[in-house]
Amino acid sequence: MTGIPLEYYLLVSLALFLLGMYCVLTRRNAIGILMGVELVLNAANLNYLAFGRYGSGNYDGQVFAIFVIMLAAAEAAVGLAIVLGIYQQFHTIDVEATETLRG
Repeated sequence: MTGIPLEYYLLVSLALFLLGMYCVLTRRNAIGILMGVELVLNAANLNYLAFGRYGSGNYDGQVFAIFVIMLAAAEAAVGLAIVLGIYQQFHTIDVEATETLRG
């Protein structure tokens, strides 16, 4: 099979995953954290598609990628609803402000 080798897909996926984790771990902004989670999910999608293409050659990777895209859409909807709730309560989207929610 000619074309781009599997290792290149895996390297791009690793870069996306690391950038996503960096965003999740370093951002105090709730929107930034959600964007980091989306990068991590897209890294998983890239892995599914790459292994689906170079693995058995059937559509398993594409089916899993579509499932992850649906999961990401649901995560974004719920996450944005939580961000709106935080903003209505604290008038900021800084996650440090939610420390008062601890029991």
